[in-house]
Amino acid sequence: MSTHRKNLRRRQGVALVSAATLGLTLAACGSDDGTGTTTGGDETAEGGGTITLGYIPSWTDGLSTAYLLDHVLTEAGYTVDHEQLNEAGILYTALAQGDVDMYPSAWPDVTHAEYMKTYGGQIEDLGTYYDNAKLTFAVPEYTDIDSIAELADNAEMFDSTIVGIEPGAGLTAVTKDSVIPAYGLDEAGYTLQESSTTAMLTELGQATENEEDIVVTLWQPFWANAAYPVKTLEDPEGALGEAEGLHFLGTEGFAEEHPEVADWIAQVKLDDAQYGALEDSVVNEHEGDPAAGVEAWLEANPDVLPPFEG
Repeated sequence: MSTHRKNLRRRQGVALVSAATLGLTLAACGSDDGTGTTTGGDETAEGGGTITLGYIPSWTDGLSTAYLLDHVLTEAGYTVDHEQLNEAGILYTALAQGDVDMYPSAWPDVTHAEYMKTYGGQIEDLGTYYDNAKLTFAVPEYTDIDSIAELADNAEMFDSTIVGIEPGAGLTAVTKDSVIPAYGLDEAGYTLQESSTTAMLTELGQATENEEDIVVTLWQPFWANAAYPVKTLEDPEGALGEAEGLHFLGTEGFAEEHPEVADWIAQVKLDDAQYGALEDSVVNEHEGDPAAGVEAWLEANPDVLPPFEG
């Protein structure tokens, strides 16, 4: 192991990033084996090592792929720890500093490009597993507009509010820095309500249940697009950016320390149907038990993943 990697080893029970420095806290520390049991990060499984996966659980692409990797790597003899964080900035800082080994579903090409400018030199791109991810604005199916360009003339319909997600999310930055000025939404009186993915979905659910108009920031792939009666608004200015890939990112030195894992991860590829089925199984069919959702998906899709030859 390199000196750099030795200096970045995790210590059980120590916070990843100082809350005093970042003004934010971890959502949870330690690992979860899918049953709510926390396991120690210093134990090494026979035939493998310890790999810590960092992700934001409300961003269910990361939740789904984290438990998918957990299943495969655990079977291969590795100890897998989970660090559930609540902000992208904390996650990228932890990854760059080596406090987590992997971010299992990153958006580095467009959505998280600013974080990559800051931390990219301390991060390894281990591969792209999905190549059709998009940021979106959405409204209920019954709402009588079809384009973001129509929002400015219909501010009263939406109480001049765009319901967003976490302040540190790339989607939030793109909305404020690109979409709002491109479509004159600031001049129309709109404000972006920054909250959390969970809070946004709660408001979306309440609005659609009552058949009220609402505009929210969403993305694809994301289970909520099928679970709620919503439609994606057209983006004629291209302000939300082009489709991008979802990547597995590792901390600097990951491939050197875990070459077999890095080689396997680079081969993992999911198409729209496969990814959609995975997230649906994890989030909806086995709500609250992502490990069971992954197991069910693997039973139904036994030949999707390449064999792990560690």
